[in-house]
Amino acid sequence: MTERADGPLRRLGAGDEGGSPGRFRAGDVITKDTILDSGLPTVVFVTAYVVSGQDLTLAIWAAVVSGAVLAVLRLARRQTLQNVLAGFLGVAVAAFVASRTGRAEDYFLPGLLINAGYAVAYVVSILVRWPLLGVLVAAVTGEGMGWRQDPVRLRAYSLASWIWVGMFAVRLAVQLPLYLAGEDGLVALGIARVAMGWPLFFLCLYLSWLVIRSAGRTGAAAVQGAGDEEPAGP
Repeated sequence: MTERADGPLRRLGAGDEGGSPGRFRAGDVITKDTILDSGLPTVVFVTAYVVSGQDLTLAIWAAVVSGAVLAVLRLARRQTLQNVLAGFLGVAVAAFVASRTGRAEDYFLPGLLINAGYAVAYVVSILVRWPLLGVLVAAVTGEGMGWRQDPVRLRAYSLASWIWVGMFAVRLAVQLPLYLAGEDGLVALGIARVAMGWPLFFLCLYLSWLVIRSAGRTGAAAVQGAGDEEPAGP
């Protein structure tokens, strides 16, 4: 898991003794660095392709170079080598696919497949009562899987996971037709990719935080209520 996902997921899992996440701060989730990292290669690729008169090779190399520059900046920020390689790998794979097919729109194909894969994985996880969001949060925070024994938290993580299914579905609903339009939809596809990246991710993260926080408070109240109803000892 990359640092971009690790930090936000840790915010979802961090909380008080009742299991309710702490205060949600936008600055803890999205910074200037994360916005730059996620959007720059795409903007560079589309801009270079259009300005150069649809020179795919130039656009690919421009995207790769921008990705390499970001990797160097990540190293300068003392991020782990794993995070650096993960950030660059996405750009490299997209560039490789486009170079092999010779179609500029295929630069976006890996991202579409990833969104489709995540959507399916989240739906399956909800149906088998192992909501993926809960699993990821537990893995990041080291909490373990004890939350599955709490019906309130299990329902909350299931509901929150549906939010992410919605995000992946919306991305596909908007971006897939633009991808299928070929070069005619390339600029719009690039804009949609950037606009539906971190902004949409942040919205889903915030909504998930609201759901999980509510579940934590409900669970804490239930425990308190059960304690109040215990009969007095001899």
